[in-house]
Amino acid sequence: MGRPSTGDRSRFFARLDRALDDMWLTNGTLVREFEDRVAEVAGVRNCVATCNATTALQLLYLAAGLSGEVIMPSMTYVATAHAARMLGLTPVFCDIDPATGCLDPREADAAVTARTSAVVGVHLWGRPAPVGELEKTGARYGLRVLFDAAHALGCTHRGRRVGGFGDAEVFSFHATKVVNSFEGGAVVTDDDGLAQHLRSLRTFGSGPGGRIERAGTNAKMSEAAAAMGLTSLEAFDQVVRHNRENHARYRSELRGVDGVSVVPFDEEETSNHQYVIAKIDEAGAGLHRDLLMRVLKAENVVAQRYFAPACHQVEPYRSERPVELPHTERLAEQVLALPTGPAVSAADVRRICEIVRCATAAGRQVTDRERRTANTSPAPPVPVPSGLRR
Repeated sequence: MGRPSTGDRSRFFARLDRALDDMWLTNGTLVREFEDRVAEVAGVRNCVATCNATTALQLLYLAAGLSGEVIMPSMTYVATAHAARMLGLTPVFCDIDPATGCLDPREADAAVTARTSAVVGVHLWGRPAPVGELEKTGARYGLRVLFDAAHALGCTHRGRRVGGFGDAEVFSFHATKVVNSFEGGAVVTDDDGLAQHLRSLRTFGSGPGGRIERAGTNAKMSEAAAAMGLTSLEAFDQVVRHNRENHARYRSELRGVDGVSVVPFDEEETSNHQYVIAKIDEAGAGLHRDLLMRVLKAENVVAQRYFAPACHQVEPYRSERPVELPHTERLAEQVLALPTGPAVSAADVRRICEIVRCATAAGRQVTDRERRTANTSPAPPVPVPSGLRR
């Protein structure tokens, strides 16, 4: 989606020197400082930093006492589902609202059974899930309501900052995120008891004085990761401004291009604009999303199918629990993430959009030539997303 945002290297190295001087390299003062800053951005009392966001999800599922089935959208990165399945839980995939790409609350409500223990909403591309409706479903059936907020640091829903919804939310600080800590994640919550449980789980189940109170794991964030996270946070406002400008340029440059639409963000809300997501309608563009992606790659532009295939279309879920989700499947066939971030300039955006306009203007000819080539020689491989979610 773009090169990592590293911030001021001198500030990072100064923090790293501090950790080396202190001879405390993991889960120390820098981690606590990072947790305080993230909690402030999210508007919550507690932030529990972890080595990555997938682990953060696993710890949250454990601390929340989940069992049986967990309802979630299929339009998410597989980590949302894998974190549940690795704990013996059963992900139950529901269809999305085609207008937002987020979990359809009516579908979630209809999927509740006696075995359901939680609903997990996903703030897709930073666009908040239907928080209020999902919280009502949770209250109606006595379920935990959790949110995968990997994309949504600094975003708002109805004027409230993402982070304080449901029982807890999970952020990602993977290298591709608007704030990164190399690898990293965090659970944020206003539930003090849940936060205390999470802190114990991430440190082998230890309690006061290091006494082991329960089974736990090693999910601690290192001081080096926290140093990167703090440095990246300092550049957050600047990165968001640049992302917002890039998003506006893409929308302007691609406006009116047949079969291509850039997914908008709610202008009345705050967004980190971490992603520029285009939907490619083959009927209008004259070529399939995957073929356009190959054209871009031939011009040294790396775009991603984000997320495609959807979770229910990949193993082990495709075989274990087959389901048809028409809105999800249609979006998964169309979605394309275009490069953005501080390293992507206005000139880069113009060049990328010029390629898209050129390819779609000759879309049917490009498609016909691709088919003729496929009939005479092996087709070039379609790039597969490399797991940039976390």
